[in-house]
Amino acid sequence: MCAHSLLSRLSALGIRPKKGLGQNFLVDPAHRGRIVAAADLTPADTVLEVGPGPGVLTELIAAQAGRVVAVELDDRLIPVLRDRFADQPHVTIVHGDILALDVGRLMLEAGGQQLEAGGERSGVGFQVSVSGYKVIANLPYYITSAAIRHLLESVPPPELLVLTVQREVAERMVASPPAMSLLALGVQFYCTAQIVGRIPAGAFYPVPKVDSAVVRLTRRREPATPGVTAEAFFRVARAGFSQPRKQLRNSLAAGLGVSADQVETWLAAAGIAAQRRAETLTLAEWGTLASVVG
Repeated sequence: MCAHSLLSRLSALGIRPKKGLGQNFLVDPAHRGRIVAAADLTPADTVLEVGPGPGVLTELIAAQAGRVVAVELDDRLIPVLRDRFADQPHVTIVHGDILALDVGRLMLEAGGQQLEAGGERSGVGFQVSVSGYKVIANLPYYITSAAIRHLLESVPPPELLVLTVQREVAERMVASPPAMSLLALGVQFYCTAQIVGRIPAGAFYPVPKVDSAVVRLTRRREPATPGVTAEAFFRVARAGFSQPRKQLRNSLAAGLGVSADQVETWLAAAGIAAQRRAETLTLAEWGTLASVVG
């Protein structure tokens, strides 16, 4: 469906994007195929699409994947989507808030599987997907970080995510020292991340103020920080970034509620200079520090 046809259809249905939901529909068809191609879909795949909108991307996904679960929050679009895919039984439309859904259970049930006792989070906060599902999403800015964390921490987690986000956010997700952030750590702890495409603001309706980028997140088959739990890792990382302009000895002391002397002892044991700042540490260094702090 071309941009003009899509806009005409939305207009005929009396549907205008809601600013409160952060809706920016991708109307340029040239970019849709590139997004779906980044997911390397096959008929064996089950796909979770977050925010299908009027369903233009859903059509491409449904043509390549064996099962599609599309989660849409906007109640105005649910009848539109269900009517559009009424003759495609492998497509399920779910009305709901992705942040409030048990994503892992939803996808296991979609694939005809059950969450067994062994499907709980492992002791290191890391588990390879057993269901093989993938995620494709155009995320509104205001839920981007929360949605990514929710998806990555699902049980079981997706094996691959293709996300359309604001370009600045994408660049933060794939950053390396000395430009690390808590978002970068949150993504890279679980996945390898790469920007696979850029989408100009003019490809969306309404036109946002910034360009977007497509990020491909591939679930790690082995933990990035072996032997360190997610809870321990992020407890230390959040403390380190609690006052990012300060040296680690000060930000960690404040964030963990301990003395600066204690922090210096931990940093020395981890081989990290106390004068460094949080954004300069590598993923491995955060893992080492977390294992020392315990």
